[in-house]
Amino acid sequence: MATIRDVAKEAGVSVATVSRVLNDKGYIHEDTRKLVNEAIQKLNYKPNEVARSLYKKKSRLIGLLLPDIRNPFFPELARGVEDEMQEQGLHLIIGNADEKPEKEVEYIQTFKQNNVIGIISATNHADTTPYENLSFPVVFLDRTTNSHPSVYADGLDGGRKAAQEIIKRGSKRIAVLRGPNSVRTAQDRFKGAIEELCHANMDFHVISSSFSFSDAEKVAETLFEKYPDIDGVIASNDLSAAAILHEALRVGKSIPDDLQIIGYDDIPLSKLLFPPLSTIRQPAYDMGREAAKLLIKTIKNEPLPEKNIKLPVTFIERQTTRKVEKND
Repeated sequence: MATIRDVAKEAGVSVATVSRVLNDKGYIHEDTRKLVNEAIQKLNYKPNEVARSLYKKKSRLIGLLLPDIRNPFFPELARGVEDEMQEQGLHLIIGNADEKPEKEVEYIQTFKQNNVIGIISATNHADTTPYENLSFPVVFLDRTTNSHPSVYADGLDGGRKAAQEIIKRGSKRIAVLRGPNSVRTAQDRFKGAIEELCHANMDFHVISSSFSFSDAEKVAETLFEKYPDIDGVIASNDLSAAAILHEALRVGKSIPDDLQIIGYDDIPLSKLLFPPLSTIRQPAYDMGREAAKLLIKTIKNEPLPEKNIKLPVTFIERQTTRKVEKND
């Protein structure tokens, strides 16, 4: 890997001259600038972004904070952010908070120490103090807050769609998994489902759960012990749906004849399960790209036509739900 000294040697100039070209500091003769840039291109030299940020107190670094990297939904978000940022010549520092507030605070401090110019956060704690009084903009992703711009999917409509689909396919006794209380988008999808079930006068039970992988297994293990007669589950995300599917098959339930399951997110794993999971699809990749665009506009102080961007969701029919009966 080429160093700044290699570039200086190739261009026949001093390291200080190369540094001035890179940082656009001081007067540089145009012929000298051209020699340095040609040397950079020839050697494929990549400046150390952290070192440059420490020198300039500014960088091309963006902090991306995810709540649980084990959940395949969040890498899909991250990929959308990364692709958009790379096209704009920006780079990511990714932090995994493991749904722990103290770890989240540590990563925010790390982002500050590396002179990031903005943060995109999918945190479970959007309204907490670590995001107050920062010297750079913050955009929340798959989360909503009153104080910062955000990109999220239509959870209310997603919850309604899940309830409508499971009702019209014949489930009568339904369990609804409620996601984290601190996550507004999770409560939106829960609210949408409950409103639809109440409107249809359906019998249902509410189960509290987080979005974590470990909690999904625990919920699945106890669900059928508490409610052995349920014939439908509206899950809080695809991980919990996958865990419930696994446990249902283990205890001998036929899917979808005895039990229908609808997930939420449409992670890549969903269609590879057996049977493949019916779910509500959030456009994760598009959400990531939109959040990146929103942050870039904020950094550049460009006007924001929309401060909070809500994207649509769709029902994906696979084999954990029955076919809708057609009327003659």
